[in-house]
Amino acid sequence: MLTVCFHLTEASILFIYIYNNITTEIKKNYLISFDHIIQQKSNDGKMLRNLCFFLTVTHSLRYFYTASSGISDFPSYMSVGFVDDVQISYCDSRTNRNIPKQEWMKEVSSEHPRYWEEETDTCLDKQQTFKLNIEFAKQRFNQTGGVHVYQQMYGCEWDDETGEVKGYDQIGYDGEDFIVLDLRTRSWIAPVQEAVTSKNKWNSDIFVASPESFYLTLMCPEWLKKYLSYGRRTLMRTDLPSVSILQKSSSSPISCFATGFYPNRAEMFWRKDGAEIHDGVEKGEILPNNDGTFQMSVDLNLPSSEDWTKYECVFQLSGIERDVITPLEKTKISTNEGNTLKLSGVHFYVQLGVICITMKRDLVFFDYLTEWEHVDGEKGPRTDP
Repeated sequence: MLTVCFHLTEASILFIYIYNNITTEIKKNYLISFDHIIQQKSNDGKMLRNLCFFLTVTHSLRYFYTASSGISDFPSYMSVGFVDDVQISYCDSRTNRNIPKQEWMKEVSSEHPRYWEEETDTCLDKQQTFKLNIEFAKQRFNQTGGVHVYQQMYGCEWDDETGEVKGYDQIGYDGEDFIVLDLRTRSWIAPVQEAVTSKNKWNSDIFVASPESFYLTLMCPEWLKKYLSYGRRTLMRTDLPSVSILQKSSSSPISCFATGFYPNRAEMFWRKDGAEIHDGVEKGEILPNNDGTFQMSVDLNLPSSEDWTKYECVFQLSGIERDVITPLEKTKISTNEGNTLKLSGVHFYVQLGVICITMKRDLVFFDYLTEWEHVDGEKGPRTDP
């Protein structure tokens, strides 16, 4: 558990900021509870407040599976595993091998010598199942040709303080929800009419929802804890970012771009005269780099007539008390009028770029109908009727 305190003046808007503007990702990964507000006086006599609250870290293990049709020069199937949004494994229909993406993931072989062989077997089985499932989905939607994407995400979250576990299994087709498991009722929910047949069949089969619930609430958290122990040195580290001020052209928004930070529990915003501003500000999502770190940006629409010296970009990283503050100085803005902006050291997330067009961050994806358990962290296949 992390304890975080902010020193506030009465005029500060930080209290409102914490309530209303903390990012969705931080809300998802942390349980936030306000402990107390202590009043005290500063040296100049002004009333100050210390706002303290606790952050309870929630760890996650997630698997993403994607099958596609109608996309040339791209794998028809691929699977990716993540621990705390750090990629741990990868397999696709071209390599036909499940491989570790972190050095510390190789340590699992010391306890389970056939781990990566079994992960590869799972990948090959799922690949065949997903090829069938995408055809089933096309039939349900009365489709023939064209580009189609059939996806699944499942996994679990574990609160390292309370021990609370949450599991999820979500299935989607062409970027929209198709069928979702409700662990509270141990039943499947069909957001679209085309999924009702699968929902009824899966809900009537005790060998579907019950094993699924068992895996997500018991086996998945245990594997998550194993992976956390292997990668503790990497997963528990903190890396500060490099921050750049970018502007494509003189009429474009000014972008504060931070890259290379870890973990992904971060916040970035613009300030004017020391106070956070919201008007004319557009925040981007936190995205992964290809080296295991993260990037984010926040744009500011600012008239050229404004006094730019009053503005600064602020980056805050969980676990680090010191903010990274970058003043807005016209002479230090990276710009490239009329050309593509190129930055050394900036890593853009491209590995799943094509698929991400149809994939929402919390939407995830399509599976099968009779399943079997592996000794490893992934489930076996199920074929849709």
